[in-house]
Amino acid sequence: MNKDNLKIWFLTFESKTKTPEKMNIQKILPILLLLCSFNFYAQGENMKEKKEQIKALKVAFLTTELDLTAKEAEKFWPIYNTFDDKQFELRHLKMKAYKNRMNEAALDKMSEKEASLLLSQMESADEELFVLRKNYMRNLKKVLPAVKIIKLRISEEKFNRKLLHQYRDRANRK
Repeated sequence: MNKDNLKIWFLTFESKTKTPEKMNIQKILPILLLLCSFNFYAQGENMKEKKEQIKALKVAFLTTELDLTAKEAEKFWPIYNTFDDKQFELRHLKMKAYKNRMNEAALDKMSEKEASLLLSQMESADEELFVLRKNYMRNLKKVLPAVKIIKLRISEEKFNRKLLHQYRDRANRK
């Protein structure tokens, strides 16, 4: 899908009311996005370009949704971009290390001690992500009112849902 098609898709997408199915999707969405990040990495330069396109669309989407003032935008985007990059890097690096050890064949051969160590490492990565998000929220509170921070969270969820719908639509067409 080229850049123009992605823009058209974003402009024509209509959000729907939350149903129980959508609420379940919201619970698994971070996991799906994490797995998609592996696909981005694995497919090389072409995926880097697509990732940049998605990032540009996300910036445009959030800018529209949040209606930031010039002063807010000047302070917000460096904080947001730093957080987004660190979060992606942390998830990517940590999950890349776990991916090879978490296939079914490897799990069947894994000792309890090795599994316990892997589980501890996964918990540590989750804790790092939690601390990162907590610091991010603290920094955001310095530059945005609470209402806009809440709008940001909602807007990110909307954007991620749109990506998921697009991914599903592409998979169904194949």
